[in-house]
Amino acid sequence: MATKVKRAVKERRTKRKPCNFCIDRAIAVSYRDVPRLKKYVSERGKIVPRRISGNCAKHQRMLTTAVKRARLIAFLPFVSE
Repeated sequence: MATKVKRAVKERRTKRKPCNFCIDRAIAVSYRDVPRLKKYVSERGKIVPRRISGNCAKHQRMLTTAVKRARLIAFLPFVSE
């Protein structure tokens, strides 16, 4: 009459990547810095989310506005071809 005992499963969270903008001590994210912005845009033209890119919330918001501005001025395409 042995009963099965469930063991507690530890949830392991991976360590967050450090924010690239915080490492470089960047005060602002510029829409004119196209090579840097392209790193945060997927092949399909979508902005990469924070959990994947590793940016902090402050710099992710600045990055989003910079990408949107660069798209309006045609520095970056809206969608890939």
